[in-house]
Amino acid sequence: MNLNLKIIILLLLTNVALFGQLTKNVLFLGNSYTYANDLPLMVSKLAQSTGDNLVYSNNTPGGYTLQGHSTNSASLNFIQQGGWDYVVLQDQSQRPSFPISQVMVEVFPYAASLSNTIIQYNPCAKPLFFMTWGRKYGDAGNCASWPPVCTYNGMDSLLNLRYRMMADSNDAYVSPVGAVWHYIRDNYSSIDLYSSDNSHPSLAGSYAAACTFYSLIFQKDPTAISDDYGLSSADALNIRNAAKTIAYDSLSKWNVGNYLPLAAFTINQTAATIQFSNQSQYSSDYLWYFGDGDSSTVFEPSHIYAQPGTYTAMLKVSKCLNTDTVSYKITIIPDAINSNDFIKPILYPNPVMDVVNIKFDRKYAIKNISIHTIDGKYIKRYNSIYTDNLALDLKGIKSGLYFLSYEINNHIYQSRIVKIED
Repeated sequence: MNLNLKIIILLLLTNVALFGQLTKNVLFLGNSYTYANDLPLMVSKLAQSTGDNLVYSNNTPGGYTLQGHSTNSASLNFIQQGGWDYVVLQDQSQRPSFPISQVMVEVFPYAASLSNTIIQYNPCAKPLFFMTWGRKYGDAGNCASWPPVCTYNGMDSLLNLRYRMMADSNDAYVSPVGAVWHYIRDNYSSIDLYSSDNSHPSLAGSYAAACTFYSLIFQKDPTAISDDYGLSSADALNIRNAAKTIAYDSLSKWNVGNYLPLAAFTINQTAATIQFSNQSQYSSDYLWYFGDGDSSTVFEPSHIYAQPGTYTAMLKVSKCLNTDTVSYKITIIPDAINSNDFIKPILYPNPVMDVVNIKFDRKYAIKNISIHTIDGKYIKRYNSIYTDNLALDLKGIKSGLYFLSYEINNHIYQSRIVKIED
């Protein structure tokens, strides 16, 4: 199914109605960047202004890292309560921008650990990574040892990249707050997103974050928000437009809709018997329709068709109220029915001088035909053929005991033959 169509279906079905009231349960795990201006409460208030409802909890100790949250009893207890639609994950403001060798040790493993724990206790939840922003003038404290963070652009680009890497590798969404900030800095420079320390968010900075989170959590246009939250109406409108442009208008870029169930399968046909190989992704439940009235919920079923004809086999996969289907036409020819009831053929003459004949009860597709010694050494091979009477020329083969092998419907058959001289 087309990705854009799947996103539309997600918006229309999973969220009940595009413009209807929604309730989402969200857990925020972060630090002072999330705590500043009470970001979770702000998202809740903005959602209320559109008629939506955010139920939330949060754990945001100052300076905390994903590593810290991965063993923090309060964070783990919140996760294990279950029932979350999203769990927001925010690392310490600098760590993800450090050299990749350091990030691979200090950040990525804990992003994965937390994501796995979230899904363990909340199978239908999505981890939602909080992409933070570069400091206003770069990271002066680490500039000497790691020059890429000396400027805002350098630090911000690394944060953007690393949060997207965390989201991509954990089948998660990313809330592109840092990208929205970057857009605001470029297009509305009079809006100061920073507090006096040039690191933490001002009220405008948190408002930009809240509008971004609203876009991701509810998958709705943030320009519908009517609460300016104490900002000037002009600044609030520009921030909402920035969140719409960067976040809402490009939801798939931030992985929304990328992990919906995807149905896919292949078949291996042996006469009237079909073995189905399930290639589906992001699914937990499977329902097969074979087109002849039978069905199955086995992950990879095998099915035997009793009558010749053309059948449409369909697989419907689902997870957390999201579904996808795929179908495949299967043709069963008359000769295939009951072809598994193989009747032992008549082999003659035996012993044989020149030509050995094998008479079958009906025509078969015969392949991998060969003569070999009792110790497995191949003496002669023959072309595949569709016939009910196989005649094999043995001229030139020395007298002795041999095995004749051939394959029908993926089954290998062997017969002993005695070759004698003329």
